[in-house]
Order: sequence, then C-alpha cells, then structure tokens
Amino acid sequence: MHEENLTLEQAIAPDESLHDECGVIGIWAPDRDVARMTYFGLHALQHRGQESAGIAVGDGTSVFVRKDLGLVTQVFSDSDLSALQGKVAIGHVRYGTAGSKGWESAQPHLSAINDVIIALAHNGTLVNFDQLRVELINLGVPFRTHTDSEVAARLIGFFTQQTHHLRGGIAHAMAMMEGGYAMALVRENALYAFRDPRGIRPLCLGKLPDEQGWVVASETCALDIVGAEYVRDIRPGEILRISDDGPISEQAIDPEPRAECIFEDVYFARPDSRFHGRSVYSMRYAMGRRLAHEAPAEADLVIGVPDSGLPPAEGFAHELGLPFGEGLIKNRYVARTFIQPTQELREMGVRLKLNALSDNVAGKRLVVIDDSIVRGTTSKQIVRMLKDAGATEVHMRINSPEVTWPCFYGIDTDTQDQLISARKSVEEIRDYIGADSLAFLSVEGLLACVPELADDAETASRCPAGHTCDGYCKACFTGEYPVEIPATFSSGKFLDGYKPKNLSHASAASHMSIEDVAQDESVLGSNEKA
Repeated sequence: MHEENLTLEQAIAPDESLHDECGVIGIWAPDRDVARMTYFGLHALQHRGQESAGIAVGDGTSVFVRKDLGLVTQVFSDSDLSALQGKVAIGHVRYGTAGSKGWESAQPHLSAINDVIIALAHNGTLVNFDQLRVELINLGVPFRTHTDSEVAARLIGFFTQQTHHLRGGIAHAMAMMEGGYAMALVRENALYAFRDPRGIRPLCLGKLPDEQGWVVASETCALDIVGAEYVRDIRPGEILRISDDGPISEQAIDPEPRAECIFEDVYFARPDSRFHGRSVYSMRYAMGRRLAHEAPAEADLVIGVPDSGLPPAEGFAHELGLPFGEGLIKNRYVARTFIQPTQELREMGVRLKLNALSDNVAGKRLVVIDDSIVRGTTSKQIVRMLKDAGATEVHMRINSPEVTWPCFYGIDTDTQDQLISARKSVEEIRDYIGADSLAFLSVEGLLACVPELADDAETASRCPAGHTCDGYCKACFTGEYPVEIPATFSSGKFLDGYKPKNLSHASAASHMSIEDVAQDESVLGSNEKA
C-alpha cells in the first residue's frame, strides 16, 4: 500500500535533511580484493566523515552491503571483508547531523530497480530533494529514510524503469537534481561515477597499474593508498561507466559555469591530496604567505592549529622570517569538532582534542594560524588555553575569509545564526575569543593561492552578467550561490538583513514533473562519447 498523496509542507520534517561532508570511493578490479582495497581507500578518506562507514560489492550476480555507525576500523572486521567478494566495489564515510542519525542513513544506500540491485554513495547535498521526494511518493515510490541520498537512488530507479538503461536513468536524474553532488554507484557488474554540472563536490579518476582496474575517489590521497595513478577529474555533468567493456564516458547533462568548493582547499581535503596539479599543502602554505603580507604581526613564535592550520603557519612564518614551531598538541583519536550537535559537546570536543605545549609558548608572543572561524567556540578555547599556558600575547590569523553565509551544498553550516561572522564584526569576534588581534585572509588573497580554473568559451558565456566566474564556489564567504536555493529549502536559514545572491537559476528540468522529464530527451546534454 502506497503512502497517500502529500504536500511539500507535510513531507518536510525538522532536521531531517542531510548536510554533511562525506568521502566516496569506487573500485573496478575484477582480479583484486576490491573490498579490502576499498577499506584502505576509506582509511585515506576518514577525515571526511567519522560517523559511519560502508562498503558495497558487486560479484557479477548481485550487490552486497556492509555498513554501520562508527569509524572504518570499528565497522569492518577481517571476516566482514573476507565475505565481501566481488569484482567491483564502492565505499563511503560520512559525518552525521541532528535528525539524520541511524543505520538507515549510513551509506552506501541499497536499492532495487526491478531485479537489479544497486548501491549508491553520495557526497554533497541536493537542495531540491524535498520536492523530488514528495513527487516520487505521490508516484507510488516508497521511502525508508528522509535522506537526499535515498531520493537520488529512487529517482535513478524510476527513470531507469522508464528508459530501460541504468545510464539513461542516471542521466535523467541528473537533469532534475539541483545542488552539489559527487556520486559513485555500483551494480552487480559495473561501476558508475557522476558529478553535478558545476563540479561543486570533488571526484577524480585513477588507474591501477598493469591494466588491473580503475578507481574513482573524492581525493587523490585515496588513489595513492591503493596504488592508483591519477588520470583526471570526473567532468561536471559527466557519467563514467566502468565494466568489462572498459571505461565509457558520456556528457549526460551540459556543464554549467564551474563552481568547485574552495573550502576543500582551505580545510576539508588532506594536505597530500592534489587538485588541478597542485598539492593542498602547497596551496595552504601559499595562503599563509599571502596572509603575512595582508596582516603581519610582531611575535616570537608562529604556530598552527593542527592539522589544516600547520601549512599556512609555516608559510606565514617563512614570509616574515619568524620562528615556526609547535604550540598545540592534537589527540589524533578524537573526531573533528567542526561539526558537533550541541554547544556542550563542541566545548568538550576542543578540550579533548587539543592541549597547549607550555614549554614552547610560555612567555612568548604567539601568532596562531587557523583555517577558519565558524562558530567561534574553538578559537575562544584555544586562546584561553594558550594564555593559561603562559603566552603573553595571542594574535589569531585565519587563512580564509570570514564565513558569513550558510552552505547548502554539503557542509553542515546550513543556518546563518550558527556563524559568528554573520553576527559580529572582526573586532567583536576578537573581543569574544580573547585574542590580542585578529585578521582574516581576503577573498582576493585566497583566490591568488589556488589554481586558476577555466571553462570552455560556451560554458563561460553562461556566467551571469556582472559576475566573474573564477571557477570556485565562494558562497560561504560572499553569499553568491552558484545553484539557486529553493525557498522551501532555505526558509528560516538566513538572518534578517541578509539576502543571498544567486548566480544562476535552477535548471528547466528541475521545474518539470518527473513524468514529463522521462518523456523529454531535450533535458539531457550532448551525450557525446569520449
């Protein structure tokens, strides 16, 4: 029995949508132990998600999934991996948010399309998933969760039944899905990888040696751990299918002006990962050098907040000729405090995670480099910790601009009232955290430290008049959102006086009914084989 027809308002429950930064990996290697390789790849991506982990394996006949809450080492035993035998696999690690806890919200998401079993791993957020979910329910499609990942899987399943081809189902779903997403999907005998048309969330392709297979992953550090060589990024709007026929690429939907998440370079990605030919470490080092020019300080020692603050601290110290050293020791067995569900847990998390090295900081004027200030809780406790350890001055320097606007594309800052920079001036923040001085890197300075990205002429021509499309999403700093945010999704999430600036309108297909999209091939891209 199907659920009765629902209105959009009836279907949206508080705090039930996913807004998390995750990691995905997919491996096609028929002659290798794909489950163990995926397990090691997830280890490399553990920094991207620490609430749950999962692996799905296709053995040529069906798909089997093992997933649970916890770290990769907690979820999988040796016997689990031995039982997951096959030729193709995907893996997922995720952060959890309030309202999206539980085993069902862990990924990969398992689903059936007639007699075909698929599993989907997703990094990002679909901003129109609530409308899609309502329409699918009204079409008789059942749901077990309120996650946008299940919406994507069900939408792909619906269109696959209409087109009779999984690639066609994925392409039609991509035409309707709005937001930032990078997805890996596995069926019994094939791996699929696809990415939103603006490339907001990262996804790259690697090749195993001696023609042994292929790997897709959120970051190149996951390629490194399994011995794969980086080949290229999955293109925005592309579907890549890997099977016994080899890799087959098609441009499922036309790319939009590129808008890659610049916060990957600032914070999320591992320092040894590479984007567009440059290591994340080198970019963060350059941010520190630029910050030294924009906001120098007189000090005896420059320290970084582990881990992402260390490379820019090195760059800052180098540029000003100041000593660089350790002042904060990190407990590496405690999860990040960037995303915690309550203020009490955030504060406890900071105390558990970091401790001051009093021998190094006592009696010294410090410059402390951190990647960002989001809520202000961590910075306040760090300053207090260092001064309690004997530091005479603490000058905070941030190697990114002020995070003033909420993110709707995969980072858990989806309400503006969480963001201290939206409510306080720089001087007020300095006073709140107790620092002797505070400065942020400018947007222009940040852009000068990351690779230049270029779209082709046709794609670049679609950049809205009056805006410079530099290839990056900077919405959290500027309020310029590359993907239109539906009012139903953003309602109540902005503070009074703030009005977001949309750089583009939602696609025409996202405003059509699911049934109409199934009948209209014009919503798809050029479908050129590559």
